[in-house]
Order: sequence, then structure tokens, then C-alpha cells
Amino acid sequence: MAVFVNGVIFDGIDTSAQDCWKLEAYVARGGYQALRRIIESKMAQEDVIAEVKNSGLRGRGGAGFPTGLKWSFMPRSFPGDKYVVCNTDEGEPGTFKDRDILRFNPHALIEGMIIAGYAMGTKAGYNYIHGEIFEEYELFEAALDEARQAGFLGNNILGSDFSFDLFAHHGYGAYICGEETALLESLEGKKGQPRFKPPFPASFGLYGKPTTINNTESFASVPFIIRDGAAKFLEAGKPNNGGTKLFSVSGHVNRPGNYEIPLGTPFSVLLEMAGGMRDGKKLKAVIPGGSSAPILPGDVMMQCTMDYDSIAKAGSMLGSGAVIVMNEDVCMVKALERLAYFYHEESCGQCTPCREGTGWLYKVIHRIAQGEGRPGDLELLDSVGNNMAGRTICALADAAVFPVRSFTKHFRNEFEYLIEHKKPLVDHKWC
Repeated sequence: MAVFVNGVIFDGIDTSAQDCWKLEAYVARGGYQALRRIIESKMAQEDVIAEVKNSGLRGRGGAGFPTGLKWSFMPRSFPGDKYVVCNTDEGEPGTFKDRDILRFNPHALIEGMIIAGYAMGTKAGYNYIHGEIFEEYELFEAALDEARQAGFLGNNILGSDFSFDLFAHHGYGAYICGEETALLESLEGKKGQPRFKPPFPASFGLYGKPTTINNTESFASVPFIIRDGAAKFLEAGKPNNGGTKLFSVSGHVNRPGNYEIPLGTPFSVLLEMAGGMRDGKKLKAVIPGGSSAPILPGDVMMQCTMDYDSIAKAGSMLGSGAVIVMNEDVCMVKALERLAYFYHEESCGQCTPCREGTGWLYKVIHRIAQGEGRPGDLELLDSVGNNMAGRTICALADAAVFPVRSFTKHFRNEFEYLIEHKKPLVDHKWC
């Protein structure tokens, strides 16, 4: 089990060391051994994909789709250009894990993408990096230069007939570009708006060519799988939830930060690792997977284990692994008002239900929060949500609706009290 707290340790890395991100330090930790093994043994592409499938690695960006299965969709016999793309557009509120991979262990991502390129028969890859982390972008570019100079990137890698190069692309801070087809549009120099699907990126992606897109943490997990074996990775987690995962813990805890734990670890253990509740306050609620994941009451969350299946059974999503902890002083109306404002601001406006619906949600919640709520407002929120969810090109509308539905379900009394009495039930010291 590896933990990162305040720059102390991350995946076995002493992050207090100034040069922990450099190639020399990565090689000393066993870096690029997986790539060497593949090249020297001339491992078949399908065998690499099978190893990733057997590991149980699921996408670490939010959807949790099996990574190896996604790789198998790439038409390896396609005669033209194909691409591997990494989604480091980390814009989900509460999520801050991928930037630490770039900051402390960028070569793990680079090696993972090279292996993906080998497995899917591509010659080029791109890493789309969130527009608000420019220092990490520059550091990643420096790591790419190191890899090229060492012969891990470029033509005839390690003396083989396999060639692959990787490029970084800096985004502009738009949340919508975390949606994979909007990301592709932005990469092509166009306005970052989602595409209609089908066709899917596996057949019509970047520049109209077959493309596979994975999250930063997903790619960074691949070298371990190839080097130490799928079985070892799978055993670190639980069935259908292979390996370890990074969780970004924020909110009312004593030690907010990134924590890498085996999937299936009880939430209570993660909370203890984060130093427990700040100031001895009671746990009221947790958003377990980023701001778009439905909120869960604290007592429900304390019964959960941190894996895709347990969180889904409880009625939420593991998502990006952003764990937002709220104490007893939080006014749920004010907290939801802030989330609703975010989705209203970040809607790209392409789909009418999302463009108009996110504004409706925010205005009604804002009205309630200001003590101007009306009878029927909660029913109005339900009605607006029903006309948004599942009716747009991408999932941003659903992401805006999920918090509204879950907040008003689990903490309905706070909304009803504020509507009736024109003042909050909770003296919201934090909000």
C-alpha cells in the first residue's frame, strides 16, 4: 500500500526528492523493464492486450470500463494512421490525482502509453493536459525529451522495428474537454464540443482515424501489470476491481491529499489514513467519486468499501476517485448551489436540454438557498432533471442532475425547511 500525503511518499517514491520525476530515478525503480521485456521477447500484440484484460484494470478516469477490452476494439490491421490518446484533462471538482502522476512519476505514464501503442499497432500518441496545470505540462515535456534521448521514444525503439512517438497538448481549462470526443475536437484545433456517437473513437477518432483514449492513471498502471504480471495486479484489489487506485481526499479531514490503496479497502480505513474528521466533527456526507457522483450519507459511506461495485450498490459511483468529505456543519442546500453553478458555467451549450436545464437547476437552487424558495420547487427540480438526463450528446447533463437528485433525496428535510422557514436548518459555518 502506498500513500501520498503532503509530498512524502507516492507509489513507493520519495517525492521529497527533487529529481524523483526524472528518468534516472524511474529506471532505478524498475522503470522501462516492462517495455524492454516486450521488445526483447517480441511479445505478440494480442498477448499484451490479454495481460491487461487479465489484470482486471478498469478505467481510472470515471467510467470504469475494462481497459484491456477497450484496447481490443482498436482495429490492429487497419492500414493507415492510428492513435493513442491520454486524457489528463482533470477538471472534475475534487479530483487532483493525475497531476501528481505528471509531477512525480511521468515516465510511468510515458511507458504505459508506449506499451499501449505497441499493443494496438499505433505510431503516435498524444497527452491532452488540463489547461490550468502548466508547470506539470512543462515537466511532462522534459520527461518526453529524456525518453527520446534514451531511445524509449522515436524510431526503432531499443533497436527494434517498433517506432512510436508521443506529444503533449495543453488544453484551455474547459471542463467539457474531459469528455473524450470533445477532447479530440480540441486536439484537432476546433471548439471543444462533444461529437455524436456512433461512430465511436475506436473507428473514427482523432483526424477521423481509429483512436483509443484512456485516463492518465490507467496508462500509468500498465508497466506494473506487464512487469510483475496480471495476477499480482489483480490480487492487489478484488475480483472485477483489480489493483490499487489513487483517491483524492478533500474536505473536512485533517490530512487531505492523494492516497493509493487496494480497491476493496473499507472507506473507514481511507478516512483514518486521511487523519479522520477535522476538529472532531461528525461525518455527515461523502461524495465518493467527484462532484458528478451522487452524494451518500456518512453512515452509508462508512459501510462501503472503495471499489466500483460497492459504491454502485450504495447508489453512487467510484468515478474519478475524488472523495469529498463533509462534516455536520455543512448546509446541503448551499453545497448543492455551488455544484449546480459549476455545471451551469461549464455546459458547452451545444444541446438545448443541458444549456437551458443547467441554468434552470442553478436558478431554482439559488432561489431556495437565498430564502426565496417556493412550494413545488423540489418537484420542479425533478421535472427539469427528467428532461435533461439521457437526452444530450454527452453526459454533462447527467453529471449536473445526479447531485441534485441525490442531495434532495438524502437531505430533503434541509431543502423543505429552508423553503418553509426562509432560513437554513444548518448554521452553515463552512458554506
